[in-house]
Amino acid sequence: MSNALPINITILDKEYKIACPSGEQSALLASAEYLDSKMREVRDSGSIIGSERIAVITALNIAHELLNSNQLQDNLSEILPPRLKDLEHKISEALHNARQMDI
Repeated sequence: MSNALPINITILDKEYKIACPSGEQSALLASAEYLDSKMREVRDSGSIIGSERIAVITALNIAHELLNSNQLQDNLSEILPPRLKDLEHKISEALHNARQMDI
């Protein structure tokens, strides 16, 4: 990575030095904070022991969230265009009718 700056992040009380492209530091810190929070949730549930297992379960949970989010986005992409076309048609009709009344 050119122009990458080292940045320290902390996940489950362990520090990591990560090379980060210039201008992406805040995104990396937000991602690390999110990951730390999710890993703490898994750890605090008490059912999983060991940082490697916690990391794997957390990664699976985040992957599941991402896939669900992508599915929702795909569904909206299918549903919205026809609805928007219908609204556009109704607005055009209303404007046309309003113009006719003005004449």
